[in-house]
Amino acid sequence: MSQPIVIIIAVTIIALLFFIVIAALLSRYRKCPSDKIMVIYGRVGSNKEGTARSAKCLHGGATFIWPVMQAYQYLDLTPMSIGVDLRSALSRQNIRINAPSKFTVGISTEPTVMQNAAERLLGLKLGDVQELARDIIFGQLRLVIATMDIEDINTDRDKFLAAVASNVESELKKIGLRLINVNMTDITDESGYIEALGKEAAAKAINDAKISVAEKDRDGNIGAANAEKDQRIQVASANSDAVKGENTAKIAIANSDSQRRENEAEATRRATAAERVAEAKSLEESYAAQQEAETARAKREEATMEADIIVKAEIDKRRMEIAAEADAEQTRRRARGDADAIFARMEAQARGVQETLVRQAAGLAKIVEAAGGDANDAVKMMITDKLETLVKTQVEAIKGIKIDKVTVWDGGQGQNDKTSTANFVSGLLKTLPPLNDMFKMAGLELPNFLSVSGSADVAETAAETDSAEYSKTT
Repeated sequence: MSQPIVIIIAVTIIALLFFIVIAALLSRYRKCPSDKIMVIYGRVGSNKEGTARSAKCLHGGATFIWPVMQAYQYLDLTPMSIGVDLRSALSRQNIRINAPSKFTVGISTEPTVMQNAAERLLGLKLGDVQELARDIIFGQLRLVIATMDIEDINTDRDKFLAAVASNVESELKKIGLRLINVNMTDITDESGYIEALGKEAAAKAINDAKISVAEKDRDGNIGAANAEKDQRIQVASANSDAVKGENTAKIAIANSDSQRRENEAEATRRATAAERVAEAKSLEESYAAQQEAETARAKREEATMEADIIVKAEIDKRRMEIAAEADAEQTRRRARGDADAIFARMEAQARGVQETLVRQAAGLAKIVEAAGGDANDAVKMMITDKLETLVKTQVEAIKGIKIDKVTVWDGGQGQNDKTSTANFVSGLLKTLPPLNDMFKMAGLELPNFLSVSGSADVAETAAETDSAEYSKTT
């Protein structure tokens, strides 16, 4: 092989080796995307204190990675949303509250914090990083709630969120994370204290609104009254000006007539008389005009005073009407309450009477049913049951009569073989009302065995018995 060919082959091999080395070096030159952090580890130099660094972090740009001596990995800067469902956290007032929230975190690009992320998060999965951050957030959130009152947490959310962000972010930086956003979805407590605070604030807002509306209504009524007063005053003034104009026109007409009459008087023989008459009329009309002007002025002043007095009187009248309507409404409500009570009491009494009558009707129906369905037999049964009481009542009517002294001149047998004493007692018993008459007044009919003749015989028998007993005693 000739020398030129050897030289060409050698140059080719050298060039090929050169290009291979250049390609290998270029393949180790890495660019860092904007949404990632490049962590270079291995032989990366030393820090200011002279100790070897664990890693070199690069955000953006590019660098050369030495083969064999260095390696690299990426940390993702994509934000992570972490849900923190905090329950029963104890506040400074020893009231347990629930504070579910959303925290958005991400790896920080600050040099010192990036170094912490490279040392503590490199190689961890996304779920592990989120769980680690959640544990830190839980602890710091409980710590912040324990140092604050519920009123501050509920009303001053900015202060609460600032305290949470300050505590949480300081701890997250230790592992290379930064807090991007805090979203507190809702804050509740187990005792209902926050809900009571909300109701109190709502009631206060409603009362303030009612007070504002009442004040605006009052200002509107006052403004309307003032406008009405100004309107009346201006109308009265315009009417006064109109009357003045009319009077002035009348005076001008009168003056013109007077001048014309004066000119006619000068042309006639009765000039002097006409002048005197004209002067007299002129004075009379002048006095009349002055009188009308004074009358108009008096009317204007009267209208002004009436406007002031009437407006005030209307306002007082309206106030008294409102108060009277309120009193009347209270009276009507009390009357309705009393009426409802009376109605309820009367309804209860009516139900009691109705129940009594129903039970009596049921009892009477059973008596009629026991008498075989015959009402007359039922009446006889009831009268038979009460007969002793009726007779006793009749006897009791004369039982209490006290007769101090009775003198009888009895000559022997009287009429119908009865003594005078027997006739006296029999007549006394007949003064009692017969049972038959008593039942007729009640709309009833005595049975035949208690007819008038029967009751009369009973009375006569009783009279004879009493007469015999009386004769024995005398």
